Amino acid sequence: MNEPSTPRKTSRTEEVLRAFHEERDVGAQLDRRLAARVWPFVRPHTPLLGLSMLVLVAVAGLGLARPLIMRRAFEGNETTLMHAGFVLAGVILVEQLLVFVQVYSMQVAGARAMHDLRVRVFEFLHGQSLAFFDRSPIGRLVTRVTNDTDSIGEVFASGALNALGDFIRLAGIVVMMLLLDWRMSLFAFALVPPIFVLVELIRRQARNAFRAIRVKLARLNAFLNEQVQGISVVQSFCREEQTAVEFDDINRAYRDANFRAITLEATVDASIEMVSSICIASILWYAGAHALRHEVTFGTLVAFVAYIEQFFGPIRDLSSSYTVLQSAMASAERVFQLLDSHEPDAPVDAARAAHASSSDGKQGGFELDGVTFGYRADADVLHDVTIRARKGEKIAIVGPTGSGKSTIAALLLRLRDADRGTVRVDGRDVRTMERHQLRKRFAVVPQELYLFRGTLASNVAVGDPNPDRARVEQVLRRVGAGDLIDAREGGIDATVDERGANLSVGERQLIAFARALYRNAPILLLDEATASIDSDTESKLQAALAELLEGRTALVIAHRLSTIRAADRIIVLHRGHVVEEGTHDELVERDGLYARLHRLQMARGSEGTVPRATARAPA
Repeated sequence: MNEPSTPRKTSRTEEVLRAFHEERDVGAQLDRRLAARVWPFVRPHTPLLGLSMLVLVAVAGLGLARPLIMRRAFEGNETTLMHAGFVLAGVILVEQLLVFVQVYSMQVAGARAMHDLRVRVFEFLHGQSLAFFDRSPIGRLVTRVTNDTDSIGEVFASGALNALGDFIRLAGIVVMMLLLDWRMSLFAFALVPPIFVLVELIRRQARNAFRAIRVKLARLNAFLNEQVQGISVVQSFCREEQTAVEFDDINRAYRDANFRAITLEATVDASIEMVSSICIASILWYAGAHALRHEVTFGTLVAFVAYIEQFFGPIRDLSSSYTVLQSAMASAERVFQLLDSHEPDAPVDAARAAHASSSDGKQGGFELDGVTFGYRADADVLHDVTIRARKGEKIAIVGPTGSGKSTIAALLLRLRDADRGTVRVDGRDVRTMERHQLRKRFAVVPQELYLFRGTLASNVAVGDPNPDRARVEQVLRRVGAGDLIDAREGGIDATVDERGANLSVGERQLIAFARALYRNAPILLLDEATASIDSDTESKLQAALAELLEGRTALVIAHRLSTIRAADRIIVLHRGHVVEEGTHDELVERDGLYARLHRLQMARGSEGTVPRATARAPA
């Protein structure tokens, strides 16, 4: 009677080996997927890569010929030695010229492929909504565009793609060694398996090590970016010492991650060098014993030792290439995670998206119809807001800080998409309009203007590939910036530092008005446009502002109620709701929230902003 068999217990060793092989298979699949995604950027440059590979085969062949020439030199007479010396010098010269061609073509192909990848990532970032940047530290994104793409490019720069050539060299060397002396060859080959075992053991740890380096580097760049941009706050609040401590912690983590990768790489290199030395020493001992019996000639021994040195060269190169490949795969993983992490615009049904088109730009109305929006899913900023503006109408929006005024401008520009409801421009849902054509309908004057490094002209005509210089100067003078041009060397070609650091706040705001005039769009968005300008400067803008508003639809977001008295309609927001709507006189007469805000600012000389705590919605 047969007893029922009981399941055999799995040993701890078997579990570890199974887990190791499973992770190796997963890692190999991931590498293949990442390589497949990098390939479209490499494919246009395959002619250069093909040239590099062909030359590499020729270099490998010349390398295999050198030990044979040395053998002939040591086994011949004086004439043979001289002849072999000239041949060897010629072979080495041709080999080095071919190496130059091979390395040059490989690195040019890599540089071009990485250029294309970097452009792709940069274009991807430009296409994202503001919500994407809200949750993505800038330093981390910079790391993806720069350091990570550079790491992928190292595959070409370091010759890691020469692995095929290394295998060809290894195969040729093995054949030549066997032909010279099969017994010494087997003796040498017996020391090779430990190298491959070591590389396989380190492989899994290397990927994790390089992944950790990328994570720590992104964190370091993000911290640096934040601290440099906020340096005025750091210094004003005496946070230098605290910031230094935080930086030191982050920098130490990055250093330690590099130490681990360096240790792994050094272990492999040292092990290969040690085995190579042991192998050469063993062969010399073996050959010495057989040379006494005239079984091995001196020329054969010299050639054999040369082949052994060449044999371990490709192995060393393969291990280094493997290290570079692991680093590149870790970087590629993070780059493509970024490209896959985008949050495209709010879902739009296919039928509506299929009809997306550009309008002729001759319209000028806009509408928010029952719009609800929140920066977080659990906190709406706007609640069922409906606002309609006809062509040529001047609409003003006022309300306490945080009531959602600037959010409305972002929705119109489709920098963000409504969670519910519809935003229309020229009677069309903005989600069916091509982005650039939609935004060309607007001239925007923000409260905080961003200036780019360049000139006054390039900053006024931003977005225009062929600026009209006469028009640039004209709009600057119309907004009262004539002194700004005359006082600086170069006039409209005067240098503007990054973020406009060499200009005052008021001067930067004047440039914002000049931008809007230069843009000459049918719809004007003024988002707290005079908040940073003193009364004297504001008075300079009134005539230009009146001309700018003429014939255009305008949405004016303001804290200074004195700037919106002439608006056709004033909409009062409170906690994301439209609580009042009418002209200035009508709203003052109603004695509601707007009237209280107006009285408060009149008491402050019409120059103060509205404190959050003092503005309450009417009962």
